[in-house]
Amino acid sequence: MLSSPNLELTREALATSTLSHGLKAVGDRWTVQILLASFLGVRRFDEIHNYAQIPRPTLSNRLRSLVQMGVLKPKIYQENPPRYEYHLTRKGIGLYDATLMIWAWEKRWGDRAIGLPQKLIHTSCNHSFLPLLTCRACGESVSMKDLSFQLIPNKRLNTATIERLQTPRMTGDGNSVMGLGLRVDRWSLMILSAVILGCHYFDQISKVLQIRPSVLSRRLTSMLRSNLLHCEADSSDARRRVYRLTPSSRDLFGYIVCLSTWAGEEHLHEMSSIRPRHTTCQRSFYPKVACSHCRQDIDAWAVDFEFKGKKPT
Repeated sequence: MLSSPNLELTREALATSTLSHGLKAVGDRWTVQILLASFLGVRRFDEIHNYAQIPRPTLSNRLRSLVQMGVLKPKIYQENPPRYEYHLTRKGIGLYDATLMIWAWEKRWGDRAIGLPQKLIHTSCNHSFLPLLTCRACGESVSMKDLSFQLIPNKRLNTATIERLQTPRMTGDGNSVMGLGLRVDRWSLMILSAVILGCHYFDQISKVLQIRPSVLSRRLTSMLRSNLLHCEADSSDARRRVYRLTPSSRDLFGYIVCLSTWAGEEHLHEMSSIRPRHTTCQRSFYPKVACSHCRQDIDAWAVDFEFKGKKPT
């Protein structure tokens, strides 16, 4: 029988987590694709539109929000009529680790409907690499099983002013292969976070996320079809269903923890309510993405790309 987490503590910790607020700011699928385009050097409105196939009104809205948050900075390249390029700021470059984690997940599990690089080249060692999640304190590679979690709700984040971006409704029946962001939106990541923290039953997930049962039921059905969750009968009560992570959802942990850290350090300037500790070095865990070949930290300006076919422009 599974142990029962403290549901009230878990609810407060998730609601006041930097992850929750970070996903409200930059966690929808269109924003993720704009950030990917920016790190690939796609900077002009029409180029981003052609690359990511984002509806033009939606693209205008997302770019405006990212500029207001200080993630992108517009630079004029044509005076009359005025046209702009959108460049990453220092705050925006701070999202590179999270972006690398999404690329790694998409390369392994996704359909890559948009033109992602086939290879990343670390110019410091001149080798292709896979992004490696490491501990900032000790430099060792880390997976979810190497961490423990302490929950300390941050009351200041209950009323924090956050730029909220509309999370698109999930479309389709969930049977298609996952494309970038189409099955991995804010609610999906919050559901996975609840499961990571020990909430394996429908009523537990509903309580800690304060999500209506009808909405949660649809989300879980889609996540099961997309292989983001696995469901089985409870061994102690066959009437109850147990929800567990799958290999593909475990691989999303790197993105979750990198985005949460960025939101706390760069966007909110607050401690998260969910505080991981690296059990190997016994220090608070802060992620850093390293090169799988030379094990050095990855900087956004030290990566080249290899594409299959035409490079996006």
